[in-house]
Amino acid sequence: MMKNYKIILLAIMVFSLDACESFTEVDRPQSQLTGSSVYENAATATAALSDIYASLRDRGIASGNAQGLSILMGSYSDELQVYSNDSHVTNFYKHNVLGSDPSVSQLWSNSYSQIYAANALIERLPNSIIDNESKNQILGEALFLRAYLHFQLANLFGDIPYITTTDYSLNRIALKSAPHQVYQSAINDLLVAHNLLGETDPSGERIRANKALATALLARIYLYTEDWSNAELASQQMIDNPMYSIPDNLTETFLKDSPSVIWSLHPGLAGNNTSDAQILIFTSGPPPFAAVSPSLLAAFETGDNRKSQWLGKITNGTNTWYYPFKYRQNTNTGTSEEYTIVFRIEEQYLIRAEARAHLNKVSGAQMDLNTIRNRAGLSNTTAATEGDLITAILHERQVEFFMEQGHRWFDLRRTNLANMIIGGLKPAWQDTHVLLPLPESELLLNSNLQPQNPGY
Repeated sequence: MMKNYKIILLAIMVFSLDACESFTEVDRPQSQLTGSSVYENAATATAALSDIYASLRDRGIASGNAQGLSILMGSYSDELQVYSNDSHVTNFYKHNVLGSDPSVSQLWSNSYSQIYAANALIERLPNSIIDNESKNQILGEALFLRAYLHFQLANLFGDIPYITTTDYSLNRIALKSAPHQVYQSAINDLLVAHNLLGETDPSGERIRANKALATALLARIYLYTEDWSNAELASQQMIDNPMYSIPDNLTETFLKDSPSVIWSLHPGLAGNNTSDAQILIFTSGPPPFAAVSPSLLAAFETGDNRKSQWLGKITNGTNTWYYPFKYRQNTNTGTSEEYTIVFRIEEQYLIRAEARAHLNKVSGAQMDLNTIRNRAGLSNTTAATEGDLITAILHERQVEFFMEQGHRWFDLRRTNLANMIIGGLKPAWQDTHVLLPLPESELLLNSNLQPQNPGY
């Protein structure tokens, strides 16, 4: 047992070093440990995979901390009013982001380091001696992670390289692909991943990829590419899956064992909970970091129980501030109660609703929209035309997924509403801000990433 522990620990240490490389940096020389030995034992290969998930949690785009999309893009859009003097966040809030901004560089380099780590598994596992069941599961997870990360990077930066190798000589001159090409490459990876992945998460905690998670991401990509038929089909498969359901009680939605959770990130240590709660919950005013913006607060309809259940309120007798209260535990609780949620089943209902609206399936779209509204204590929608339904669905997404993984920002961007909505709220907004700038450090390393995104 001690021998196995030492092997796994060594694998994690070696893989962590391996994964810290940007895809633009020189490959390490192959050695006994950085070569086949890590990838030819199911335990060490799983440890290497687990390190990617840990990296996503600690410094990745899905993290609940200030480097993740929830905080950064919540500040960038219209969800947060930022009080902090932390320039990394205030630059996003005030739309003063430049290519030299450390947060921009971290979004890029951390994601590509995680892609590099996934590619190492994808390249080295097929010829390993690991049993086929373990090999297929790990390969499927690595392909899912590669697809997910590229998809998110394309949504943030526009044209990006889709990296599928650890070969430095190729990666240092990688060409950019347009978002529609990135989306198609991600779809291709996910279709392969779906065939390799098991029906259930091997951990039993919904913290690793399975077939359903690959389908959930496919549904989202089909939505973003306006492939309405496939979006409806994929989300239908998720909604019909008996493993996932919407809890009746809103306060149960963000518990680690909620039936609506499709994928979440383990907090790392027993008793720890989410970084989201640690950053966003405050107990006195003015807020030390950020509060819910007036525009988000005004978006809740009268009688919407999400306002009372998912927002906290602080007053000093003169002023009142609200904070996101989806995650309620901001200290160690002995046994972890909440994990940062990346995907949940409610999204699939609104994906199917939007797809059906575009396919002129009005009653079906209304039914899906009402499923989410009724759970929040609201009456059925009155929207009955395609245009009204799309508006109602986007509004429902705003109040359902606020401060979750950048949903609001990506919805504004993909529906071409960012200029109208953000431009009306923030004086520094420019229409070119629909994309973040490419990191200046990467432009210097790889001339094929030129030109810089417009406006920067």
